[in-house]
Amino acid sequence: MNSHPRPIARSRCCFLLFAALFGGGAAAGTPADKEEWIALFNGRDLDGWTAKITGHALGDNFANTFRVEDGLLKVRYDQYQSFGNKFGHLFYKDPFSYYRLVVEYRFVGEQAPHGPGSWALRNSGAMLHSPHPRTMGRDQDFPISIEVQFLGGLDDGKARSTMNLCTPGTEVVYQGSIYPEHCLNSASKTLDGDQWVRAEVLVLGSGQITHFANGEEVLEYALPQFGGGAVSDFDPAAKPDGQLIEGGYISLQSESHPIDVRKVELLNLAGCMDHSASNYKRYYVKSVPESCVYAKGSEPGK
Repeated sequence: MNSHPRPIARSRCCFLLFAALFGGGAAAGTPADKEEWIALFNGRDLDGWTAKITGHALGDNFANTFRVEDGLLKVRYDQYQSFGNKFGHLFYKDPFSYYRLVVEYRFVGEQAPHGPGSWALRNSGAMLHSPHPRTMGRDQDFPISIEVQFLGGLDDGKARSTMNLCTPGTEVVYQGSIYPEHCLNSASKTLDGDQWVRAEVLVLGSGQITHFANGEEVLEYALPQFGGGAVSDFDPAAKPDGQLIEGGYISLQSESHPIDVRKVELLNLAGCMDHSASNYKRYYVKSVPESCVYAKGSEPGK
């Protein structure tokens, strides 16, 4: 691409938005301020989720890679003879565009036999803004997406941040220009051991995306768009380079290291912004007029 849209600057309105979304307010007890989080993972089964593993058809949860045990969503490789680059992704059924996403995870155990390399040790992630998983080729390795990369420390005294960015088939604007590399490290602390980590992402459509690790802001970028490489065996029609990505599907990775997830929750920030509607929420940032619900006789124009 020869030109790119300008990045969105962090402005006073954005600071106010962050305060409203993360700080609460005096009117937090009103119905308009009550946050209605969606539990994407119900703690019982994989209802609402579909696996796509490299070399297998959509819906084939090869070797029981993704499973629910003891109230946890687990990624395991005990039924693998060899990992064999069978990168997997577990997709949620609905797309989203403006939202806050929380994933609480921990790394456990040892890497799958014949994992792809040391870079994949204690490595997983959440993929955002993906096209529908049915667009993925059977042998496609990663969904075209914005990857929120989870990394665990290796107990070797070396810095290894989590909540990084990787860009399979996408690009972003960082500090005023298209970031040229595949991955961008965050400013997070190194988190060694099997501790639980609260990963949170604030996604504002094709605008800003902000990463938080255990409540601390660690990375921000903007203007997610199709482009770049680091994805193979994809349908070119699913990758219109240069086009901004307004939203899409969310998936959780299997990338050769076992991981537990105890919470996947989402707060939708797109909805009815008409104060006269019964489902108006003060924290919405994207108006969806067709979602408004009105008491009889109170519809607009009456």
